[in-house]
Amino acid sequence: MSMRVFLIAALTADGFIGRDSHHFADWTSKEDKKQFMSLTKEAGVVVMGLNTYNTMGRPLPHRRNLVYSPQPIDHEGVEVVTESPADLLKRLESEGHHTVAICGGQTIYDMFLQAGLVSELYLTIEPTMFGTGISLSRSPLAAALKLKEVTKLNEDTIMLHYEVVN
Repeated sequence: MSMRVFLIAALTADGFIGRDSHHFADWTSKEDKKQFMSLTKEAGVVVMGLNTYNTMGRPLPHRRNLVYSPQPIDHEGVEVVTESPADLLKRLESEGHHTVAICGGQTIYDMFLQAGLVSELYLTIEPTMFGTGISLSRSPLAAALKLKEVTKLNEDTIMLHYEVVN
């Protein structure tokens, strides 16, 4: 597949993406949010689950917003999707898209990682710890990564850019 599919997530120093499924992403730095906006705009297509969408409360402007949801979402600019990750990417590719950003949460990250469809990861490590919480994936996974780039976003926050080695 020539489609570039990257996963983008912010993690605590102890490896969690949130305290629980309704935890707002207000614990991340403004630099992380800026990086998120920039990378997802560049992708043009964002895929997320209903909980993640609900924590944002509105579609991301200037991007195609695809939300996995069991029920319709009555917001202009949101497309509800239910097909498998592979079928979704095939359809997007046939519609002329080349890059897709997978924006969470855990269930959606898991679906795309398990399907082996993620080619890159952008992981922001924020200087905080939750002790317990939601991890990036909940299923066993074996994926080798190659570090492409480390970016210091601010005094205490870094972003790791990995390529998935298949």
